[in-house]
Amino acid sequence: MDFIEELTWRGMIHQMMPGTDEQLKKEMTTAYLGIDPTADSLHIGHLVGVMMLKHFQRSGHKPIALVGGATGMIGDPSMKSQERNLLDEETLRHNQEAIKKQLAKFLDFDSDAPNAAVMVNNYDWMKNFSFLDFIRDIGKHITVNYMMAKDSVKKRLSGDSREGMSFTEFSYQLVQGYDFLNLYNEYGCRLQLGGSDQWGNITTGTELIRRTAGGEAFALTCPLITKADGGKFGKTESGNVWLDPRYTSPYKFYQFWLNVSDADAEKYIKIFTSLTKEEIEALVAEQAADPGQRPLQKRLAKEVTTMVHSAEDYEMAVEASQILFSNKAQEILHKIDEATLLSVFEGVPTFEVEKADITSGETKLTDLLTEKAAVFPSKGEMRKLAQQGGLSINKEKVADAYAPATADMLLQDKYMLVQKGKKNYFLIIAK
Repeated sequence: MDFIEELTWRGMIHQMMPGTDEQLKKEMTTAYLGIDPTADSLHIGHLVGVMMLKHFQRSGHKPIALVGGATGMIGDPSMKSQERNLLDEETLRHNQEAIKKQLAKFLDFDSDAPNAAVMVNNYDWMKNFSFLDFIRDIGKHITVNYMMAKDSVKKRLSGDSREGMSFTEFSYQLVQGYDFLNLYNEYGCRLQLGGSDQWGNITTGTELIRRTAGGEAFALTCPLITKADGGKFGKTESGNVWLDPRYTSPYKFYQFWLNVSDADAEKYIKIFTSLTKEEIEALVAEQAADPGQRPLQKRLAKEVTTMVHSAEDYEMAVEASQILFSNKAQEILHKIDEATLLSVFEGVPTFEVEKADITSGETKLTDLLTEKAAVFPSKGEMRKLAQQGGLSINKEKVADAYAPATADMLLQDKYMLVQKGKKNYFLIIAK
């Protein structure tokens, strides 16, 4: 597989230094991509870079994932208006291990292949580097004029921020440049990959390699991903879409991809999957012929959810999506896990009741759903709706409003889903 050719048709190249393609055609090349370790999970904004590394390894080259433990302690000024919070070493190490587990789903770290992936942390070579050594050995090679000319610096200095830019952040490109130099010396790394906002930092590295080692190194960036409507990619009302199921359930993750627009689906399926050009073209044609079936979104959601989570999580997410409409809804409700249940019914009104009110078998449903939890304003209205077939508990119709509440009505031994009419749902939580 030709790496540049692959990234080109996928729309994943923004800028590329002359000679990059020739270097990759000449020999197996080592490239690195930096990952910010400020959380113990990647989010989908990181996925573009991770997919670049995946394609790079599939093309026969060697990827290095660099966790920016040292640079994470500083904060990159690129595209930011404020400094970041700084992390301690213990937190950084924890985050690094969590990120490596996630990356192992995309990259081969463990085989004995010559292009097996490597993970490094720049804190390991920066922690013992004294300030005097750094400004003597590294700082002297890059002029202030060169650093001031970078867009990331110019934007911060000419922006509206009264805080300006600290020396810590100004020095960031030098530290990142040294990362490239160090990996060039230690691993023969000749290429750095990153987002388009990293171009200035990356080229400082290539310049440092040229000036200190007389070597040649290269840069390649991908475009920053946007949504067709101009909104920020990967952000929802509840924040980032994370790869860790503790922060974003597989169901919510699946729903994010399923609900992207047609224009975005056509773009994202090239960037976030390993499907071939022919497979994607066939899906695009299918979508054009019958947009209502949304084959692009469905396949995109399947590929990414399976890749990040698992085939089982994908199947569970599909089933959970059908709860509101499927004739197997009761069965699905009893099968899905707590996180998925709460994700599906996020935002519906909830009521807390004493668990004994349900498990004792002594509380009538009319009392439970009017007095203990105000799902209905009156027992008369509840009785009337039940008689008309409009009351369901856990998707099972209840005709007798005066029947007792029982323990077997609890999902996950804790929840009861009440449906009033066709569209009104309520979640009872038994504490």
